Amino acid sequence: MITKKILNWYDNNKRSLPWRARCSAKKKEYFTLVSEFMLQQTQVKTVIPYFNNFLKDIPNLQSLAKVSEAKLLKHWQGLGYYSRAKNLKKSAKMIIDNYSGRLPNNFEELKKLPGVGDYTASAVSAIAFNQQIIPLDGNIERVLKRILNLKTEEEIKKENLHKQKKIFGKTSRSSDYAQALMEIGALLCKPKNPYCYKCPITKNCLSFKRKDFEIKKKDKKIIDKFYLATLYKNNNQLLLIKNDKFKFLKNLLIFPMKEITQSDSLLKSSKKLNVKMSNMNMNISIDFSYIKNKPKNGMWIEKTKLENYMIPTFTKKIFASVKHNL
Repeated sequence: MITKKILNWYDNNKRSLPWRARCSAKKKEYFTLVSEFMLQQTQVKTVIPYFNNFLKDIPNLQSLAKVSEAKLLKHWQGLGYYSRAKNLKKSAKMIIDNYSGRLPNNFEELKKLPGVGDYTASAVSAIAFNQQIIPLDGNIERVLKRILNLKTEEEIKKENLHKQKKIFGKTSRSSDYAQALMEIGALLCKPKNPYCYKCPITKNCLSFKRKDFEIKKKDKKIIDKFYLATLYKNNNQLLLIKNDKFKFLKNLLIFPMKEITQSDSLLKSSKKLNVKMSNMNMNISIDFSYIKNKPKNGMWIEKTKLENYMIPTFTKKIFASVKHNL
């Protein structure tokens, strides 16, 4: 019964999203792959315009495999986590070379693609290939926790959530069903103030019966890091370097930086900036200096034209915090 209730609600309430458009099986595979990469750690409303623009210029796997890195990253600019874009292109090449240009419909084969882990392989298997798999994204996890009123550390462990998701049952409409569960989480079963009066499965929900809607999350360890970023000036130009030093923002343009200790950070009287990136709390001290000879991996950019370049939001934040001092 729970399956029928959820699918009935979905048929009448689902959002019109560009990657859900009616199309051939081959296009659906491509739409699903691109959207799932974009949706990793990014909200649907943010992804929609990026997806539409991406598809205009890069409409299929062949064009994705051949696109220049500059053009690819330009289409990704603002989405963040740029390694996703690079892995997406690598995956396209691998699909063409190893799978005759068609997305593999086997979970283990999908996981061989760069940037595809358990969740993405599950989502693609369910959505693109209608396989009876329930992918556990944040929305579906929340629905599951609420239905079963899961609270303790043991109860909310991934391993237990994967066991408990059997309560959702099975259906021949697995593709729609996976998206329906995501949709209920996104539109109704919100982290705060859920719309229970609109939900099709309140009668099955322990949290609703107990009027206890608090969601217990596994504590994410936040790491404090300290960095010194140096803005080297040469007349009206600033030095940016291709990042081959840090794991974050790999191969993208950043200001020259080095990791320092907390005590070193306290000694610096320069401008300070705090940036949160994934599980990192980045405390950045910013210095200014002059240099004429640029390093091999560096480039001079006119400070008035910085916004015209394909640079990560991280670099833009540092520049914005000090541009009045330049």
